[in-house]
Amino acid sequence: MIFPEKFSLHDKVAVVTGGAGLIGSEICRALSEAGATVVIAENDKARGTALKDKITGAGFKAELAEIDITSDESVSNAVAEIVKKFGKIDVWINNAYPRTKDWGKKFEDIDMDYMRKNVDMHMNGYFLCCQKALEEMKKRQSGVLINIGSHYGVLGPNFSVYEGTAMTMTAPYSLIKGGIVNFSRYLATYYAKHNIRVNAVCPGGVFDNQNPVFVEKYNKLVPLNKMASPDQIAAPILFLCTDAASYITGQVLMVDGGLSAW
Repeated sequence: MIFPEKFSLHDKVAVVTGGAGLIGSEICRALSEAGATVVIAENDKARGTALKDKITGAGFKAELAEIDITSDESVSNAVAEIVKKFGKIDVWINNAYPRTKDWGKKFEDIDMDYMRKNVDMHMNGYFLCCQKALEEMKKRQSGVLINIGSHYGVLGPNFSVYEGTAMTMTAPYSLIKGGIVNFSRYLATYYAKHNIRVNAVCPGGVFDNQNPVFVEKYNKLVPLNKMASPDQIAAPILFLCTDAASYITGQVLMVDGGLSAW
């Protein structure tokens, strides 16, 4: 049988930044169940350790790597330690979501310090991880990198869903995710000659016990009439990591329940 093997990550080493978060933890679980040794790259050691214990307790392989994607030194050290321990990095998924403590400002209230800090932490953090991980993959002429974007990096927000709540979609998010989406295309063409695939996955809204008013309004916008669960984001990411997707690179996969199809 050929096709079942194409969906396996047996003997692969997969790194997931923000690996213990809402979506990250499901990505780690999916990759480990497919046979990969998952490296939970986290700046929250306690949360990362708890997830590692959960995965290994279920009989799968997981390790913890402390990383702060906003720090050049931290990323460089983490990549070096992972390569030293495992000899390679087969898969790298940029999923971390760094942001300032005052995240969530409305457009008219945004100051340049807020904008600069968030762009530097998030967008430039992804750049840094991409550079270090891809150069390691280049040494082996093989690898997969996935950047987690957002439907708001491709579409404009429908602000009516936030009416009646204290929620909003802050401007840096669209700026950052839009940049990450097209940067993924750049990397795909730049590293294709090294047999490295780069794609972006853009989730729509993921349910996380948000304000019920928001959830109801958002669901009405989605053809499938519901927000995503984290595992529904993790599954297509898993597919893109496998050899079943060996001819897919430079793509932006919208996992949004059909929202972008209207």
